[in-house]
Amino acid sequence: MLSNSISFKDTGYFSKLICDYLAEAETLTPFYNRFPKLENFKAQIEEKSTSIKQESRTVLVDVLKKQYKNTQASHATINNIRSLEDSNTFTVTTGHQLNLFTGPLYFLHKIVSTLNLAKQLKAKYPKHNFVPIYWMASEDHDFNEINYFNFKGQKVQWNQKGSGAVGDLSTEGLEAVFNTFSKTLGIGKKADVLRELFKSAYLEHNNLARATKFLANELFKNYGLVIVEANNRDLKRLFIPHIERELVEQISEKNVLDVNSKIEALDFGIQVNPRAINLFYLSEGLRERIVLEKETYKVLNTNMSWSKSEILKEVNEFPERFSPNVILRPLYQEVILPNLCYIGGGGELAYWFQLKSNFEANKVVFPMLLLRNSVLIKTKLQANKLEKLNLSNEAIFLKQEILINKKIKEVSAINIDFSKQINHLKNQFKDLYVLAEKTDKSFLGAVSAQEKKQINGLKHLEKRLLKAQKRKLKSQVQRITTIQNELFPNGSLQERNLNFSELYLEFGNDLIPSLINSLQPLKGEFSILTLD
Repeated sequence: MLSNSISFKDTGYFSKLICDYLAEAETLTPFYNRFPKLENFKAQIEEKSTSIKQESRTVLVDVLKKQYKNTQASHATINNIRSLEDSNTFTVTTGHQLNLFTGPLYFLHKIVSTLNLAKQLKAKYPKHNFVPIYWMASEDHDFNEINYFNFKGQKVQWNQKGSGAVGDLSTEGLEAVFNTFSKTLGIGKKADVLRELFKSAYLEHNNLARATKFLANELFKNYGLVIVEANNRDLKRLFIPHIERELVEQISEKNVLDVNSKIEALDFGIQVNPRAINLFYLSEGLRERIVLEKETYKVLNTNMSWSKSEILKEVNEFPERFSPNVILRPLYQEVILPNLCYIGGGGELAYWFQLKSNFEANKVVFPMLLLRNSVLIKTKLQANKLEKLNLSNEAIFLKQEILINKKIKEVSAINIDFSKQINHLKNQFKDLYVLAEKTDKSFLGAVSAQEKKQINGLKHLEKRLLKAQKRKLKSQVQRITTIQNELFPNGSLQERNLNFSELYLEFGNDLIPSLINSLQPLKGEFSILTLD
């Protein structure tokens, strides 16, 4: 196994906001608590220690024990759950939607980043315990975002109408998906493992939350991963004061809008926008927004309504019916977990940056934010092909047209780069501009037009010559195109398209251990792995 890396900025796939954050730009310091460096966790531990209540730890452990009652958990996971009741135990957390069969490959990268950070923290602070958490986004309701995964260039899709919280969705109908996937898998031991994994997860569990939990546990249980299903009455009871405050005072909207204006002033895009009330109402098959109209609380698209006193009574009697949206979900997470750090992708971190002032208003410690590991995985055969084509790690991240033009110019027997001629032409026109200025300024426009015409002519000729060379070097172009398309399906990052099953067919049980042995969550670079 070979491991290399390049900067996130050099990949060309990450936003300026994320690149600036990784560079610790001063303009972003108001939007986060502490930058994720090992030495900075000491202060984060001290701050969280003073804010997390023992009652929260006890409730969390009791809930997790019940949730794991019918799960074949490893000793490492069971010990981690028990340790959460101790005041010297903290968590590092990642979250993910309940994508069918894990969805994109970065599901693995998120959890591996979390496992490895917990291990690094234990080595640095041995007096404390650090538990890796996977927070299941079981209360999401956008079924179309999670009902498929890509496999061998095809979309394996679950065609069903989804409503309410996705975690409660029945797995009925997934047998047809299993049959389609099973045929595509082919034969062999690795295919049989994937076949059995899908079958056990989705055909032997009656809802999507239980199926996803089984799947994540099977993949990572030996590493002590603890999976939290937060759509739980007892856990939400801990969040009641914040639910009440959101309903009555509606402070989130003001706090987040204030931050949004500051982020926009820095020319960064806004990831999420708050609502007056950032809560949904949950019941069977229903997850709809709560709104306040003329002192009456209503659930959109229903006949349900309450006065202020009635809805507060509802919160205290049935806290499980109140579901935080994207603005409040992070707050809920940090209330119920003794958490130090949240690990997410670029889009996730972008909306976390909008939330710090709302955490402060709610007197909840804001976690450290860590960009998850991103990885490009190559087979040895692919690595050999790249070497023969003399394609560097940096080069393969270029847009395909730019990469091909670059390589054609490198391997061509003739020099197809007219930049020298264009610069020479520009220098000649400088003299013509001086001449026109001295004689008749009205000719300046004509000189400029002639300059543009001739420069465009040279650029057009360069493109034609490149096109001709591409035809002559067709084999070279085809090989470059083929290998880049393999590594960057649909012109995007591998981890955003491929499902883990495709790489499992190649690497089998070595896939996850290889990631765990190679990825360094605090390194802050994009990893490139060559696996045998």
